[in-house]
Amino acid sequence: MERRIEEFPRQTTDKVRYADTDRQGHVNNIQFAAFLETGRVELLYNPDAPLAGDNAEFVIARLEIDFLGEIQWPGSVAIGIGVKRIGNSSITIEQAVFQDDRCVARAEAVVVHIDSISRQARPLVESTRSRLQEILLV
Repeated sequence: MERRIEEFPRQTTDKVRYADTDRQGHVNNIQFAAFLETGRVELLYNPDAPLAGDNAEFVIARLEIDFLGEIQWPGSVAIGIGVKRIGNSSITIEQAVFQDDRCVARAEAVVVHIDSISRQARPLVESTRSRLQEILLV
């Protein structure tokens, strides 16, 4: 399903840099993953409201990207972020990248909550679950 940016509970922006372009003159595909990371990190590690438990962090286990259009320089992109599924220790995040109100990519990522020392999956804490419920996509 293709969503509009307004349909995502969280949005952020990122700047397109000249260095992001490839020999065809459009933004290189690898940079799409960096734009998506900007959105995920702002959600997961917001300094005012971090989602990881004490002595825990998130690691990405899966990233699937559908490339729908080109991104051009100069300019910026808008990134939509929402939660698709909340597991025991994982979160499935749905995202999309837009330039000039045109969806140029959509993605799904699975991030896993892990213990910082053992590096093993660790259940999400209840306060994190509650906050994630607030940005669950319908």
